[in-house]
Amino acid sequence: MIEQPITVQVDSGLEVRPIAMLVQVAGRFSSEIYIISGKKKINAKSIMGMMALGIDNGEEIIVTASGQDEEEAIAAIKDYLT
Repeated sequence: MIEQPITVQVDSGLEVRPIAMLVQVAGRFSSEIYIISGKKKINAKSIMGMMALGIDNGEEIIVTASGQDEEEAIAAIKDYLT
């Protein structure tokens, strides 16, 4: 398992459309991927869970991934969010 802190740099924050895109990015990987914001830990492949996080532009989150393609998953999510 690896984890990476990421500062979100999506101008509008993570609203419906950017969240849907993030879930699509996460869905390309077989690894388990979670986003941690504050005390909440949400499966990055769950659109409803991700919408509940309410992540804003400039907010720092932690992305964790566990699985055979974990490094690629973290890199793809970081690329999308920054």
